[in-house]
Amino acid sequence: LFLNRFDAGSRFISWRQLRRRAEELLAGYGVSVDPMARAKDLAVEQRQFVEIARALSFGARLIILDEPTAQLDARGIQRLFTKLRELQSQGVAFLFISHHLQEVYELCTTVTVYRDARHVVTAPVAELTKDDLVAAMTGDSISGTSQWHAPVGPVRTEEPVLRTEGLTLEGEFEPLDLEVRPGEVLGLAGAAASGNTALGEILVGMRKASGGRITVRGREVKPGSVPHALDAGIGYIPEDRHRQGLVVDRSVAENATLTVTDQLGPWGTVLPSRTREFAQSMIASLDIKTQGPEQPVSGLSGGNQQKVVVARALARRPSALVALRPTAGVDVKSKDALLGVVRRVADEGSAAVIISDELDDLRVCDRVLALFHGRVVATFGSGWTDRELVAAMEGVGEQE
Repeated sequence: LFLNRFDAGSRFISWRQLRRRAEELLAGYGVSVDPMARAKDLAVEQRQFVEIARALSFGARLIILDEPTAQLDARGIQRLFTKLRELQSQGVAFLFISHHLQEVYELCTTVTVYRDARHVVTAPVAELTKDDLVAAMTGDSISGTSQWHAPVGPVRTEEPVLRTEGLTLEGEFEPLDLEVRPGEVLGLAGAAASGNTALGEILVGMRKASGGRITVRGREVKPGSVPHALDAGIGYIPEDRHRQGLVVDRSVAENATLTVTDQLGPWGTVLPSRTREFAQSMIASLDIKTQGPEQPVSGLSGGNQQKVVVARALARRPSALVALRPTAGVDVKSKDALLGVVRRVADEGSAAVIISDELDDLRVCDRVLALFHGRVVATFGSGWTDRELVAAMEGVGEQE
């Protein structure tokens, strides 16, 4: 909170006084945090508020907030907005960067929309309807013509590959029943505070649900266990390939085979020749542009790094593939290739789930569920318009 401004005018730091100032500052935001706790040990919301409190404590008259609510739940957002309104009344001005419509209408007086790096509109918020704002953001007219989507397929009646019953995580999302059948790609659309990221991490064993159960082809998956999720047939493409998807100083081959080391040699050994052979087949299958299996993955482009992550997820031939924002930070050509792989997995008889707020990711889906603050607020078949899906994701109509 007070980095580089511990005690102006003094040669020594008074830690007792510093702790007291920290307690007073955090109390102003309703944040219960021990000032002596390490920042890395705080919950996501607590870290976010510490960062915001630090920025606001400088006494600035113009404050830029870039997606400040991205990691906050509804209660945290309201606490933040209460403080921002208080500062507004004291003459502080804000540049509030967000793509959440409800936040714009709750807090802002003027709104500017940029789309594809081009200025679209600037207008007083009170004079711009939500429909018009959605249209400006998406480029859709009010009639909302559709772009390319997965073709409408037959109604599937087979037993679900992936099923959840009453799955819930306290503070993130309400009890949820999902069924994904063979050949189907299900989309879960929602912004960061919708709970969809937490749902994806629960499906793959990275987090433990508060209640409910997950089954794959009738087999119950042990809660909060990544090895058990892998054994049950769940593959995972994480949101952040650098932190969760790759060991960047290791080779393409080593990264692509992380989930199948038990298949690369007898009696628990890993044979380099078998590793290279396995990786070479994945490189060919996914058209990974690399000098060869031994090249460090750090030397690949973003799109090809993501293909290595996908290769690792597909190495065990999963029954259900869960992809969390699978095309983040890749070029258009790689995006199409990656989404084509997800579609192919389903077409070959498995199930796939795409969790994303990127509309292009969701176009390959047969069904899309829109989540808003932990609840499913709308269900769409193939052929939805950008305008209606964005409106559902942002809770338009939910908070009228």
